[in-house]
Amino acid sequence: MIDPSHALPVKRQCELLGLARSTAYYQPRAVSERDLALQRRLDELHLAHPFFGARKLAELLRREGHEIGRKHVGTLMARLGIEALYRKPRTSVPGKGHKVYPYLLRELAIERPNQVWCADITYIPLARGFAYLVAIMDWYSRKVLAWRLSNTMETDFCVEALEEALSGHGTPEIFNTDQGSQFTSEDFTGVLLAAGISISMDSKGRWIDNVFIERLWRSLKHEEVYLRAYESIPEARRHIGAYLELYNRRRPHQSLDNRTPDEVFYDWQRLPLAA
Repeated sequence: MIDPSHALPVKRQCELLGLARSTAYYQPRAVSERDLALQRRLDELHLAHPFFGARKLAELLRREGHEIGRKHVGTLMARLGIEALYRKPRTSVPGKGHKVYPYLLRELAIERPNQVWCADITYIPLARGFAYLVAIMDWYSRKVLAWRLSNTMETDFCVEALEEALSGHGTPEIFNTDQGSQFTSEDFTGVLLAAGISISMDSKGRWIDNVFIERLWRSLKHEEVYLRAYESIPEARRHIGAYLELYNRRRPHQSLDNRTPDEVFYDWQRLPLAA
């Protein structure tokens, strides 16, 4: 984007692009092995104690022999995209200039598939790095409708997962997310609006609305991710895909009367035909 050989000075190029001049000279550095190990352990601790913030997580890590401060833990938590779950003024930070939509699910009874879908992003550790996983879930059946794995937190992989879910499973009445920048972006919300879907975003203190997809992350990580050390994103994609196939088709859920998400999702759709 910035061309040092161009006749236009680098300073002026940065001004036209709205970038700080220091950005033009920044050289990205690889995440250290120590930070990668800390990130994985933080992810495990967060799943076990989602209500702990940076201060308590730092203390837990120090008890395990790590020399680390609260601020460093906070930096790593931001990189992971995790934060303590508790009642607070804001649950996620939307991107600058992004529109935040009202919360539509208050006192709404979720009674059928394709009534409400939701989405969330989680961190996936690799042997020498990390990736991010987004999943689109049907709220009623808990079925994972689509997912994507990415090495960045850009919006593109979220849009790809959304478009796949819409093309393969119909159109929900409401789509609910947190206020993260990926979900408030015009690229993402534009797809929803074009399909005539009402957009709902978690309001103050509504962290509990992510509970179903948080349960998916807990199951995925304890039953699959933490049992392996993925060498690469393709390897992670292969194994995660196999697990989510199991999750949808063969893994019974107590909350669904020991049926699978696929059974709940597709049996409901067959009811009108049987009638």
